Amino acid sequence: VQLVESGGGLAQPGGSLRLSCLASGFAFSGYAMTWARQPPGKGHEWVSSIYADSSREFYADFVKGRFTISRDNAKNTIYLQTNNLIPVDTAFYYCAAVKGGYRGQWTHVTVSS
Repeated sequence: VQLVESGGGLAQPGGSLRLSCLASGFAFSGYAMTWARQPPGKGHEWVSSIYADSSREFYADFVKGRFTISRDNAKNTIYLQTNNLIPVDTAFYYCAAVKGGYRGQWTHVTVSS
């Protein structure tokens, strides 16, 4: 099983980044998926989740209206479109399957002017 995140980097406040997570080694299309993050020096934070069939999405209050989760089951990939980034969004972002214990490494996002 592999989950590989990409798309992180440096963004200015108000900017955007699109994070991707490519999955392999398990029946991706049957799993609800999650994005989470860990800000520097802090604990893990749940960010967003999406049903296996994309029928429902869920967001933490602190990203609601700014971030959008999506998935493409044909490409075994989930995405996190991050808009209107603010400095407190600086964190290590990773994807995970809601069940099964599958988790990626991370991609780092820095929001700074």
